[in-house]
Amino acid sequence: MHTLGFPFRPWRGDRSIADGGDIRDYIEDTARAFGIDRHIRFHHRVVAADWASDTARWTLTCEAEGVVRTITCRFLFMGSGYYDYAAGHAPDFAGQADFAGRIVHPQHWPQDLDVAGRRVAVIGSGATAVTLVPALAARGAQVTMVQRSPSYIVSQPSRDAVARRLYRWLPESVAGRLTRWKSAALGLAAFQFARAWPTRMRAFILRGIRAELPDLPDVDRHFTPRYDPWDQRLCLVPDADLFAALRDGSANIVTDTIRRFTPEGIELGSGERVAADIIVTATGLKLHLLGGIALRIDGTPLVPADRLIYRGMMVSGVPNLVLAIGYTNASWTLKIDLVSRRMCRMLNHMRRHGYDICMPAAPEPDVERRPLLDFSSGYVRRAADSTPAQGSRAPWRLRQNYFLDYLALRFDRLADGVLTFARSGVR
Repeated sequence: MHTLGFPFRPWRGDRSIADGGDIRDYIEDTARAFGIDRHIRFHHRVVAADWASDTARWTLTCEAEGVVRTITCRFLFMGSGYYDYAAGHAPDFAGQADFAGRIVHPQHWPQDLDVAGRRVAVIGSGATAVTLVPALAARGAQVTMVQRSPSYIVSQPSRDAVARRLYRWLPESVAGRLTRWKSAALGLAAFQFARAWPTRMRAFILRGIRAELPDLPDVDRHFTPRYDPWDQRLCLVPDADLFAALRDGSANIVTDTIRRFTPEGIELGSGERVAADIIVTATGLKLHLLGGIALRIDGTPLVPADRLIYRGMMVSGVPNLVLAIGYTNASWTLKIDLVSRRMCRMLNHMRRHGYDICMPAAPEPDVERRPLLDFSSGYVRRAADSTPAQGSRAPWRLRQNYFLDYLALRFDRLADGVLTFARSGVR
C-alpha cells in the first residue's frame, strides 16, 4: 500500500497489505479531501468515443441509467485499466450442468453466499485463488484448491516495520516519500534478481515454502511452476495465511487437470474426485484495453492491434488521448502517477503555446512490434490480437522499471521528435 497509495496523500494505515474495504475507504477519503468526488458522473458507462478533427473534440456516448447521453471534451484520459471487470475468463468445463451445487465466479460474487460448514473447491492458482482460499477457510469452509499448474507464491508480513519506524521518527511527508522509494526499490531489486538468476530465485522461493509446510507431501509438485519467476506474476500472501490454512487442515491443495464436473464435485484427470458443495472458478480475467469503448477517428473505427503504445501512455496516430497502463512487476499506481504528471506537462505546454492537438506520430518502419505485456500468462496470450503492441525501442518500449520511467517521464523534453503538437484553428 505504500507504493499503491497516492504519493500526494501517503497511506497511513497500519497494514501495508490491506483488504478491499480499507482500500476503498482510502480512495473515497482521498477523493473527498481533494474535492474530486464533486466532479464524478456516477452510473455512466462510456460505450463509444469519436474524435472529429474539424472541431478538435472527442464526443463520448454514454449510457446512464437507461438514458443515452453525449459528452464532449478536448482531451480524454482513459483510467480504465486493462481488465474486463464485467466478465472474467470462464472456461467451459465438461459436465458443468451436472453439478448439483453452486458455481460462482469471483467477478460476480453473490452477497448471500454462506460458506460455513460447506465444502468449497476453488479452481485456479493465481492471485484470486490464493486470496480466496484462506479467506473462505476463515469463514468456516473446508476448502480444496484445484490447480492445473502452480504459481510462484511468496509470503510477506502485512505490516511494514520500517515504515512504522519512519513515521514515528520523521515528518509525515518525508516518511511517506522514503517508504515509497524503499518499497519500490526492493520490489524492483527482487524482479531484476529473478530475471538475472531465475534458478536461484526459484530455489529461494521453494525454500521458504518448504519451511512453511514441512509436513505437506509433494510440496515441490504443488508449488513449482513450469516457467521461471516473473515470466508470470508472483502471488503475494500476507502473513503466510495460505500456508497457515494448509497447515491446520482447513484447506488442502491438489494439482491435476480437470476431466469433468460431476453432480458431487470435480473429477480430475487422474480419476481422483474432489467433493464439493460450491465450486469457485477463479480461472482468471480477460484483457479489455480502453474499457471496451469503441473508438473512431473521423468516423473510421480504430483497430487497437494495428497501433503501438507511445511511452506506455498514448496510442500512435490517436490525438488527445492518454491511457493508464501500470506496471506488472510493481504497484499499478507508481506508473499512473508518472503518466498523470506527464499528461499535465503536456496540457500546460499546449495551453502556453495555443496548441489544440497532441499526437504521437506513426513509428518508423524498423521499429519491431512486440506484445504489449512481456508475460506468458494465458490472459495475455488470449488478447494478443486485440490490444496495441509495444515497440523494440524507446519511446515505444513499455519498460517495467519505475526509476528509469521516473527520469524519462518527469524530465525528458516533450518535443522528442515523435510527439507532435498542432493548432486546429477551432476555438
